[in-house]
Amino acid sequence: MFSADSATLGLTATERVHIGRRAADALAEEVKTLNAKRVFLLVSSTLRAQTDEISLIESALGDSVAAVFDGIGPHGPRTDVLKAMEAARACNADLIITVGGGSVTDAGKVIALGLKHGIKKHEDFEGFYVYVDDNGDTVVPDFEAPDIRVICCPTTLSGGEFNTMGGVTDDRENKKQGYTHRMMAPIAIVLDPALTVHTPEWLWFSTGVRAVDHALEAFGSKHSNYFCDGVAGSALRILAEALPAVKADPSNLDARLRCQVGAWQSMIPIIGGVPMGASHAIGHVLGGTADVPHGYCSCVMAPAVLAYNKPVNGDKQQQISACFNQPERDASDILDEFILGLGMPRSLEAVGVGEDKLDIIAEYTMLDFWSRTNPRPIDGPHDVKTILEMAR
Repeated sequence: MFSADSATLGLTATERVHIGRRAADALAEEVKTLNAKRVFLLVSSTLRAQTDEISLIESALGDSVAAVFDGIGPHGPRTDVLKAMEAARACNADLIITVGGGSVTDAGKVIALGLKHGIKKHEDFEGFYVYVDDNGDTVVPDFEAPDIRVICCPTTLSGGEFNTMGGVTDDRENKKQGYTHRMMAPIAIVLDPALTVHTPEWLWFSTGVRAVDHALEAFGSKHSNYFCDGVAGSALRILAEALPAVKADPSNLDARLRCQVGAWQSMIPIIGGVPMGASHAIGHVLGGTADVPHGYCSCVMAPAVLAYNKPVNGDKQQQISACFNQPERDASDILDEFILGLGMPRSLEAVGVGEDKLDIIAEYTMLDFWSRTNPRPIDGPHDVKTILEMAR
């Protein structure tokens, strides 16, 4: 457990981050460095069909490309991941490269896991995902590391490329589950702002709020420390300026790159071991069970969770307010205004979640491991429903 005066931070197995380089150039260099011969490209369907970005990458990699696959749906349904896994298995891939948003990124990491452990059908996923047991303890399965490494080129700001965890949805029961191993972290990451100009505005800004939410929950956590508070604060300051700058001028590649750097910084506390809280726990369920886009979950929940937590971490929230240059205002009010300014939705109703779904969302949230690490204790579904009512 972290405290202000003592901490141990975990590190992932990521070795390199390319900042501001064109993806095709950086990937060609990586493939040569890693001596990869059979590259499996897992890519965004939109980028492949509507831009020349994927063809430029294919040209740069030449004969090392063994297969190209697109078609991973939002939240990474198992069915889609299994199809991609079979394609990677069929070409005997020795490196996986992902180009796309969070679902594509997560799928690439889980595909590497599946190739190692012979996952070929839905039932084979059992025993590998993180879960909360009947005692309320988080259980992280222990398994051998994947043999194949992954390189990620993100096109959104959700930050999953920096994490060891990959989220995949059991599309038979509509439950999103996390899979993690230190070696599931990408060996390299490419932050290419030019790739992101093709990302739909709603997706860019909603995942930008997701990055803000990473930093908010890290900064507000009772398990943070001086280092992680500093990094989370830097992320908030960068994102508070850069996201509106992209809103004002979508062609501003410097602002887009600053957003990518802010998203990276927002992930460092999570990677180090600072747990998230209710916003992320509820968000996982909103995505997997109610089909709310990943970034929209934070747009809807983050201000409500800040308000719920204020009685126990008000001092930290004052520091959060200062990161937005508004130290005298409540952090929840600042964030509400900030999200609206980006044109994002601010209520469960606005993202299609009605009162009839609140009970099942509250129940499923208690199965998420981060429901147990919220600064203000969540003792059961009734507490989750209190937060959900605040977000209606």
